[in-house]
Amino acid sequence: MPVDAFLFDKDGTLFDFAATWDSWAADLLETLSQGNISCKKAMAKAISYDLERAAFNPDSLVIASSNDEVAEALAPYVEHMSLAELTDYLAQSASAADLAPAVPLAAFLDGLLARGKVLGVMTNDAEVSAKSQLQRAGVLDRFAFVAGCDSGHGAKPDPDPLLAFCKAAGVSPDRTAMVGDSRHDMEAGAAAGMQRIAVLTGMALREELLPHADIVLPDIGHIPGWLDR
Repeated sequence: MPVDAFLFDKDGTLFDFAATWDSWAADLLETLSQGNISCKKAMAKAISYDLERAAFNPDSLVIASSNDEVAEALAPYVEHMSLAELTDYLAQSASAADLAPAVPLAAFLDGLLARGKVLGVMTNDAEVSAKSQLQRAGVLDRFAFVAGCDSGHGAKPDPDPLLAFCKAAGVSPDRTAMVGDSRHDMEAGAAAGMQRIAVLTGMALREELLPHADIVLPDIGHIPGWLDR
């Protein structure tokens, strides 16, 4: 089936997950714990973050969960903020994270646009974070649709936000490819009736993604070659 549109996950797909978020999380936990070591350890455990390696573990809920869910996991240990304040803080903090694009994004996206493809982003991060990061990466204007977990369409693995992209862009789900690095992405794509492209720039391994994807690629930069084949 031809592909008319690509809907990208953000973290682990457009941006390399570990290179972008490991150091951000270390700073976040340091700030939120306010010097309380036991509190920092408890928060790290809650989101499965290894303080010694300064890296997320592969089972961390941060990898595929929504910004709201991450805030709820940390909230019991952040007494100086309400849940709403913490949720907003996480979104604003993520907006300023140091980004590590998986490939040179502008050239890659321009190549797809030159082929006549419609592009979108659906992330379980907050919309404000997504748009800020895409703007800082210089590629926000390449996308016809950008949605987060708080955009009113729901969050992955539900298919609703993916179908919202199809409706907004005027494309058919079966001629759209969901591109992501997690099982959540692939399950959402399947539920929406989309083609599914998994990439290995997140935390999931090839063998974890293969049963749920139509193809597993090293990174999004291999998509043009896949299209040519």
